[in-house]
Amino acid sequence: MVIRTALTGLTALAVAAPSGFLAPIEWGRSPLTVDALPRVVYTAHRGGALEVPENSMAGLLAAYERGTAQVIDFDTRMLRDGTLVVMHDETLDRTTYATGPVRLMDRAGWHGVLLRPAAALPGRWRPERAPTVEEVLDRFGGRIMLMLEAKDPRSLRELAGLIRARGLTRSVFVNSNSPAVARRAHRLGLLTQLWRSKAQMRTDRPERWRPYVDVLDVDHKARDRDLLRAVNSGIPRVWAHTVTTARQRDRVLRLGCNGVITDAPGLLARTPVKRLTRTPAPWLTRTPGKRLARTPAKRLARTPAKRSRR
Repeated sequence: MVIRTALTGLTALAVAAPSGFLAPIEWGRSPLTVDALPRVVYTAHRGGALEVPENSMAGLLAAYERGTAQVIDFDTRMLRDGTLVVMHDETLDRTTYATGPVRLMDRAGWHGVLLRPAAALPGRWRPERAPTVEEVLDRFGGRIMLMLEAKDPRSLRELAGLIRARGLTRSVFVNSNSPAVARRAHRLGLLTQLWRSKAQMRTDRPERWRPYVDVLDVDHKARDRDLLRAVNSGIPRVWAHTVTTARQRDRVLRLGCNGVITDAPGLLARTPVKRLTRTPAPWLTRTPGKRLARTPAKRLARTPAKRSRR
């Protein structure tokens, strides 16, 4: 029996895998799909990188066992022999005990890479072997919705093969910053997710992506008018990244986003959403045919008492 440390809230506990660390988690007859997601979705970014070791099997397991997110996110890269692995950075330096470019490794070398848990993480975490994409799909596929970012666009066809072979085409979002990659993923029969930065959102016209994007992944730091343009694009799911505080979450939900991608799912799950106590200001809504007003967002934060004194 292999024991790994998982995190629930701020308390560390041991989670035992009865058939080994990579034993699949039991699920029912049919895999969980996108159709089962709630109205507002929480995604654990890299497993919840402020609470668990990012992109680690123990961290992803903690995110699953904790139950504070409905989607688990991880990053993927391709090794020189075509093996698909779970890693955010181009190099091994930041998150492992090794150094050098990820793309120069092969499968045999990858199995010797140990992840280095960040010292600032709550709880106690041990070094562990860096996982492959196959291992994560086999461990969690169909048990919870997964979101993977294809850091190497050339890996898209291989990723599609792994997802289709496991019957997970409705259970895994494939994420990219490139509309062209999102279009390719859609043509391969995958659920597509397109992320955009604050700077990109200033000139984006997201309604153009509606035919082939399932999730529009927007920067929570974007201007209100840019977030509203995304919300009103016709794309069914608009989720904001990377949210770390309740205040950030409450703002994007107030503007109409129906999900958040967060490094702190445990914290957000414990913190109730703060609702508006009055009708939103006119600049928060869009009337067909009219341009959004340029009223500063800080007006929303004024209390009725302060407003009456003006």
